[in-house]
Amino acid sequence: MSSDTTRSLVQVRLTQAQVDAVCAKHDRLWTARPGGARAVFSFKDLSGCDMRGRNLCDADFTGAILHDCKFRGARLDNAIFFCADLMGADMAEASLRRSDLRGASMRDADLTGADLFEADLREGALAAADRKHGFRRLDSNNGGPSAGEMRGAILAGANLERSRLSGAMAMRADFTDAILKDAKLVRANLKQCSMRGANLSGADLSGADLSGADLRDAVLVGARTTSWNISDTDFAGALTDRPAGKALSDLPYAEMIKDHARWCETGGGEGKPSAFDGADLRALGSIRGYNLTALSGKGAVFYGLDMEGVQLQGAHLEGADLRNCILRRADLRGARLVGCKLSGADLREAQMGPLLLGADRVLPCDVTGSQLKGADLTGADCRHAIFTDADLSRANFAGASLKQANFSGVIRHGSRGLDDVI
Repeated sequence: MSSDTTRSLVQVRLTQAQVDAVCAKHDRLWTARPGGARAVFSFKDLSGCDMRGRNLCDADFTGAILHDCKFRGARLDNAIFFCADLMGADMAEASLRRSDLRGASMRDADLTGADLFEADLREGALAAADRKHGFRRLDSNNGGPSAGEMRGAILAGANLERSRLSGAMAMRADFTDAILKDAKLVRANLKQCSMRGANLSGADLSGADLSGADLRDAVLVGARTTSWNISDTDFAGALTDRPAGKALSDLPYAEMIKDHARWCETGGGEGKPSAFDGADLRALGSIRGYNLTALSGKGAVFYGLDMEGVQLQGAHLEGADLRNCILRRADLRGARLVGCKLSGADLREAQMGPLLLGADRVLPCDVTGSQLKGADLTGADCRHAIFTDADLSRANFAGASLKQANFSGVIRHGSRGLDDVI
């Protein structure tokens, strides 16, 4: 098949009305109504078309030209974008779970906050039978970006857990705060990428090129890094398997935690107060349900700890790393969480209201300047809490009590449950 033949396949241009008609039939199929049919846009040109919020799960976009298409908030789970050209497409907040994006060109595409769980973004190419050569690679991009190219794509805050990006060309792509847990990035070209604050725990970065990349505050716990290229890479504040402060082997933290809990429970009759400033407590695994009132853990690393139901009233946790911690139903009344890292934390039903110190004195929970990106505060009690200058991007406050909370100067891109208070 000649190159000209291939180009003719992908130059069947559809109008917005035609696209809407196909989408309507696809929706009828999904809702089990008569007249439904699967959306098949393979080798069609849909440039500039608007499919925002549509249900296009299982749709076929193989080899399609999708320049500047609007997919914001669309449901595209299990959709096929094999070797599609998505240059400049808006797929922010779209659901692309287990979608097939092999060989797709996503140069300058916006996938901010998109859900790409277990998506396949590996290399891929179209081919056709050829009498002389057996199979011939087809060029379906009309001279545009190379297949599989993600140069300049924005995936900030996207969920790429267990996705496959081996061999991907993602130079200068933006993965800021993205979730890349257990992702496959073998031999990926990630030169000059922004991965600041990204969660790469358990990811396979073997042979990946991260030269000049920004990995400040990234999580690399359990990541495989054999033969990776990290020349001129910025790892300031990155969390690895190495102790980030005083390790558990340096001090008997497990016993110290129990001593502090006993001291709290007995009103000072037994045990003794303990300080954990600058400690790396990850190896504790779980401290759920402990009474740790007034604990001092400034700059301590709690990353990933199970702290469900823990009592931390009036605790001093300034600058602590509480990312991905389970703090569901935790008592944080009056706690000082200034400058904390709480991104991805589970704070559902947490008590973050004021601590009563007397008949007319209360101590608010202070979260000033903290990072709560993607944190879940569903049903939390945040009355009187101080969130001044905090980053609440993609945080969920659904059903939370927010009476008299201070949200001045916050960043709230993609957050939920704050429309009535800010």
